[in-house]
Amino acid sequence: MKKTVLISLGVILALGVVGIFIWNGQKQKTSKNDAIQFKEEYEAFNGKKTSGGEQTYRTITIPKDNPFIYKDASDIVKMIKEKKTFVVYFGFDTCPWCRSVLPTLIEVANDLSIDMIYYVDIKEIRDVLSVDEEGNIITEKEAGKGYMDLLKYLDPVLSDYALTDEDGEKIDTKEKRIYAPNVVSVVKGKAKMLKEGVSEKQTDGYMKLTEEMKKDTYQQFECVLKCVVENKTTCSNKGC
Repeated sequence: MKKTVLISLGVILALGVVGIFIWNGQKQKTSKNDAIQFKEEYEAFNGKKTSGGEQTYRTITIPKDNPFIYKDASDIVKMIKEKKTFVVYFGFDTCPWCRSVLPTLIEVANDLSIDMIYYVDIKEIRDVLSVDEEGNIITEKEAGKGYMDLLKYLDPVLSDYALTDEDGEKIDTKEKRIYAPNVVSVVKGKAKMLKEGVSEKQTDGYMKLTEEMKKDTYQQFECVLKCVVENKTTCSNKGC
């Protein structure tokens, strides 16, 4: 009798394991990995008109084996606290400047054998500030989870967040800002370098890119990514 019960329990457990295995397999088949999701997200806007209809989004090709891994702001803060070394790209799919430099960023990553770049979609998590008629800074939208912590840990490489009032005067918000695109190298938990990758010769996010512009973008990204490849604790913009 005991033997029969044990056999029955064994069969039930075995079936359960098989069921879990099958369920996990189905789940993996129906879910997209990060690289494919990134490719589809950005390529979905190829050739489409902007919301205002004045411009057409740049058509870009993202390889299926691209290096991007989705993270949120809190994930990046956690890795910084753990003193990890990595590259993080801040941007979003409809950002014309991001679309201008992404193919080159991928090219540089491939050339330097970097198979992981963390991606934070920055569009919705930033706070939105404005200036009222009296020149006061007004918060129109609060920052998303982890964003203000990111500003603190990336402070050494970030630009100031300045606004312009009705008279054209610059107003300092006393806050830093993560713009798009921003590619940051973090070495042993320290933010070492930030590059936008946009050539000074590119004056419009939608304009045709020249080989000179692409070369400039390549050199910028090569510089920032080499900080991580070489695991340098001191990185300088010299020569970039």
